[in-house]
Amino acid sequence: MHGLVGFVAMGGWAALANRAFGPTEMVQAGLIQGALSALLTLYLKRVVEHLNRRLAGPARWWCPPLVAVSGSATLLTAIHWWAGTPALLTTLALPLAVSSSYVVIYNLLLIRQHPTSPHDKDATP
Repeated sequence: MHGLVGFVAMGGWAALANRAFGPTEMVQAGLIQGALSALLTLYLKRVVEHLNRRLAGPARWWCPPLVAVSGSATLLTAIHWWAGTPALLTTLALPLAVSSSYVVIYNLLLIRQHPTSPHDKDATP
């Protein structure tokens, strides 16, 4: 369900962001962003969960969101650039803002559910 919502919402945004460049560019940007948003939703969730379980101390707060968003931004930028998306920055602005907010909030919720990771004992001097 999250993937479908991501496809429709972010694909629609990408199409809207590229409307001035004609219907072909508009549809292409929308389909690319929609498909990537659907896939990246799963990627973001898995990366945050994986790192959150394995990190301890302060790194547990900032590393999972940073790694997840960096990977997502790199992939989105590379694929849209390769595809020749005309309004690249506008196309990426909303999806990256939404995904960044999602991973930060999700990471904080995971920390709240499990205040200590299995590796916290290793982090104490």
